[in-house]
Amino acid sequence: MSNVFEISKIKYNQDGLIPVVVQSVSSKEVLMLAYMNAEALEKTIETKEAYYYSRSRKTLWKKGETSGHFQHVKSLAYDCDQDTLLIQVEQIGVACHTGEMSCFHTYLFNDAYHEENPNILREIYELIQLRKDNPEEGSYTTYLFNKGLDKILKKVGEETAEIIIGAKNQSQGETVYEISDLVYHILVLMVNQGIKLNDIEEELYKRRK
Repeated sequence: MSNVFEISKIKYNQDGLIPVVVQSVSSKEVLMLAYMNAEALEKTIETKEAYYYSRSRKTLWKKGETSGHFQHVKSLAYDCDQDTLLIQVEQIGVACHTGEMSCFHTYLFNDAYHEENPNILREIYELIQLRKDNPEEGSYTTYLFNKGLDKILKKVGEETAEIIIGAKNQSQGETVYEISDLVYHILVLMVNQGIKLNDIEEELYKRRK
């Protein structure tokens, strides 16, 4: 089975375009559906930045060129019929022009919403990063970033103390609640300090023995 991307095999439609499914490399969430022509694909491969073709404006455009919400391309594949592309990206900011992370944020139904989500830490991390990059009035996360490092560290300390109290009280529910608070504030600290989840995963990997 070949895993070599052969650009000559790409099958464009009658308009010279190919649909592109865009997925977050970290959360695996589908962010948007766009189109590329041959030039957009070539520039994407060359720069590892997402370029698309606007069917309405009939022109090439770079994702984020006006919004600053760039997409750093981490992988690019075509499907078994070579007529659809899948790219995985590191999304800077949000993917949707409405301000939502994904263009697919309106559900007819969503039975999977409450199912176990193995990527919940990444999802929350990305939402926190979004609040840092795009402050929102009334957001507690935005409030923490506005107050700065000392406030964030104070909250980390407070939540650590609350975990100790909950554990000493032999209250599993209280302890779970406070651990969740601590994890959230640690993620805020990580975003504030520019620490990625991968940085922690790599460090833990070293310690697994």
